[in-house]
Amino acid sequence: MLQTLSRPLSRFVERWLPGSFILAVILTAIVAVMALTMTDVAPDKLVLGWGEGLTGLLSFMTQVALVLLLGFTLANTRPVHRLLVRVASVPQTPRQAYGFVTIIAGIASLISFGLGLIVGGVMALEVARAARNRGIKLHYPLLVASAYSGFVVWHMGYSGSGPLNAATEGGAYATLPGGLVDITETTFSSWNMIAAVVTLVAVAGAMMLLAPKQPELVVAAPDDVFAEGDAAEAEKAKPASAARRRSRKTGPGAAAATEEGTRKTPAERLENLRVFTLALGVMLGIYLVLHFGNNGFALTLDIVNWTFLCLIMLLVGNARELADLIARGGRTVGEVLLQYPLYAGIIGMMSVSGLVDIISEFFINISSPATLGLWTFLAAGLLNMFIPSGGGQFAVMAPLFANAADALQVDQSVVIMAISYGDQWTNMIQPFWAIPLLAVAGLKIREILGYTFVTLVLSGIIFAGTLLLVGAG
Repeated sequence: MLQTLSRPLSRFVERWLPGSFILAVILTAIVAVMALTMTDVAPDKLVLGWGEGLTGLLSFMTQVALVLLLGFTLANTRPVHRLLVRVASVPQTPRQAYGFVTIIAGIASLISFGLGLIVGGVMALEVARAARNRGIKLHYPLLVASAYSGFVVWHMGYSGSGPLNAATEGGAYATLPGGLVDITETTFSSWNMIAAVVTLVAVAGAMMLLAPKQPELVVAAPDDVFAEGDAAEAEKAKPASAARRRSRKTGPGAAAATEEGTRKTPAERLENLRVFTLALGVMLGIYLVLHFGNNGFALTLDIVNWTFLCLIMLLVGNARELADLIARGGRTVGEVLLQYPLYAGIIGMMSVSGLVDIISEFFINISSPATLGLWTFLAAGLLNMFIPSGGGQFAVMAPLFANAADALQVDQSVVIMAISYGDQWTNMIQPFWAIPLLAVAGLKIREILGYTFVTLVLSGIIFAGTLLLVGAG
């Protein structure tokens, strides 16, 4: 049934869905038309709202770009890369590979959304490489879709921006009915944790069942996906072989030539010293210990980035190796830097026109105490198509639905998690967050969307059922 559902959709999106940049432009046009026809905003004001909104995510964009760049760099330091290679060899069959990648990406996403995206992409790549070396044929689009499907639970975990916002002084709930809501009532509630586990297991099972049965349907990973890793491995092997060749030469002339050829300038010797990167890593480590000691285990995007940077500095060989890794990781941030301003502009148009209020109030008016969570979830899922930033979407929706929950005497934790569920739910068909993972894996959004649509349907049933059960209770 799952294959029957996904196959025609996969063929349709591969043929008709444009790249993520074109899709962002199309979404911009759709929001502009909706704002002009559904609100009384003047065209010039809407354009001004769009233009001024373009810079609205610059700080966030920089944080995300660093998450991706540093995450890629960390994953490709020699110790971590060796560990990932060992872990990637665990699956012994194609179906095991799809389920394994989903679970690993999901666990990483529950810890930190940035970690989930990078680990998911790298694991998909390394599992594909390990399978290729063993002669196992994997359907690479499904493998990458499995990695992105694990991301569907990120807002239920420790870095969920909605629950963290609602529990933070200065956040959206600081001035809302009932005040702050502790994360023990949201993220760490028993019903949310059960839903996270059920969702991850169900999605992993679905990815396994989607494995193509006919060999002719299997699409292998393109060779260029492995090019950098293969080149890096070949480069690591060069010094030893070169040294062996040099050792065969004898005589003082050969020794003098070898010494002259390997002599380094003072600048090169400094770049090859480990003391500089090690000292910076220790300094960052001391800062992180002090931070967590003063604030508890509080994660923000900045702290995630400095943690990544600390580990990189402790694990990398020297500054020259670091520069090479950073240069390779630069390709993961290109589309983010180009497209995030477009989504920020969409947020600007939604805000200046009041379109977000119209959409949210419609769902509020049709809700009852038992169904408020469900309708909030559906509203958040719809709004996520236009405001894909979880934190930005929560800031817009929380005041509206918190007041509705207060009026209908519904626990605030229900609407907080409903907004969070809706945000992560439609990520499966919204390319905003897929961009960095796809950059690592070397695919386009249209190549995985048919499979992530199955994740959308399956997770949507679980999320909606959870909210109905909690609302009825």
